[in-house]
Amino acid sequence: MALTGVQIFKFLPKTNCGECGVPTCLAFAMNLAAGKAELSKCPYVSEEAKAQLSAASAPPIRTVEIGPAGPSALKIGGETVLFRHEKTFYNKTLIAVKIKDSEQANEVDGKIERFKKLRYSRVGLELGADMVAIECDSGKSDNFKELVKKVHDSLKCPLILMTQDPEIMKSALELVKDFRPLLYAVTEKNLDKMGALAKEFKCPVVVKGESIENIPNLTEKLSANGVQDIIIDSGARKPAKFLEDQVVIRRLSIQKTFRPLGYPTIGFPCEMTSDTIGEVTLAAMMIPKYTGIVVLSDLRGEILFPLLLERLNIFTDPQRPMKTDEGLYTFSNPGPDSPVLVTSNFSLTYFIVSGEIENSRQPAHLMVLDTDGLSVLTSWAAGKFSGEAVAALIKKLKISEKLSKKNLVLPGLVASISGDVEEELGSEWKVIIGPREASAIPAFLKQTNFS
Repeated sequence: MALTGVQIFKFLPKTNCGECGVPTCLAFAMNLAAGKAELSKCPYVSEEAKAQLSAASAPPIRTVEIGPAGPSALKIGGETVLFRHEKTFYNKTLIAVKIKDSEQANEVDGKIERFKKLRYSRVGLELGADMVAIECDSGKSDNFKELVKKVHDSLKCPLILMTQDPEIMKSALELVKDFRPLLYAVTEKNLDKMGALAKEFKCPVVVKGESIENIPNLTEKLSANGVQDIIIDSGARKPAKFLEDQVVIRRLSIQKTFRPLGYPTIGFPCEMTSDTIGEVTLAAMMIPKYTGIVVLSDLRGEILFPLLLERLNIFTDPQRPMKTDEGLYTFSNPGPDSPVLVTSNFSLTYFIVSGEIENSRQPAHLMVLDTDGLSVLTSWAAGKFSGEAVAALIKKLKISEKLSKKNLVLPGLVASISGDVEEELGSEWKVIIGPREASAIPAFLKQTNFS
């Protein structure tokens, strides 16, 4: 039976040292009860407490880290709910591209180059693919090692090493052991040898079953042998069966606390279809339906970008608005006579407004006001987008010192605050009412005389 946070707290050392990542032992106990933390994060818990709390406090789905230890490690799993609106999803689906050692050099170089270049800035984050899966398609150890070294030297990113031959795996693993790659895959035939490699090199592994029914037997054997960082490949390569497996694994893990399936999963849309559109469609299905890692056959901007945006939306806490940093942003090299537009720091609002300013190709400044992530109209209604707040930010950023012509453009939806802004800033500023809709900004900037 699951313990409450207060019950768990009684077993903790009550030092409030903060070394677990939260300030107090009570807060840590609450996280343990919610399945958002692991008992191993507490360095001072007694062995007696560990024995009584380990099973009760472990998250229903284990958090698995891939890559070198530290803040750069990639995390999957650790989820505690079936649906995002129940609480939130924590560790985003990782996107990988597969490279085979049988591919031509130009194909390999192209995938490496696209992995580097296809990076997008959004909401203050850099979005892009996360991993490279390297498959020993040739069956030759030298070919595999050569490709692993090439990809590692070029990208220094987390890797998935794909071979079911323990000897070939070990030869490649020696090259990148400090980067803790994900080993693919443990099967019934190679479990002992591949499990020994995972334990020796402290690497996470993928368990691949013939079907979901024989997965628990494999994970239990690995766990008993001291390998805890496990990812599941149910073996399904038909979309309907794969989706069914993902739902079964998540439901049994969370609703029934069935530990043998309490691990994150990996999916291969690249092995389910040879059609590009079909592949991206399957990947788009996998991201919200519980898949921890999605492996693509290639990276293309028109495929990758929509998946990154979908992932961003799914793994953003719905109870916390996405925010852009408060400040002054510039477009098209504005000068001292360029206008200053104002908007809120709700990320969607910022990106729509900034996009329209960019499209106009007119030099302009954009001042982003901290409204706690609320949109312009909502923040105005809440008293956060006020004349006093706008004027205070202008003074704080010392914008007057940067301009010779002081033209301030307010969103048309909050025209009512213009008088307050003029009163706060004085006569040196000219307050102009801008469009009500962002789509009208380009025409407005081109047609307005700001002299």
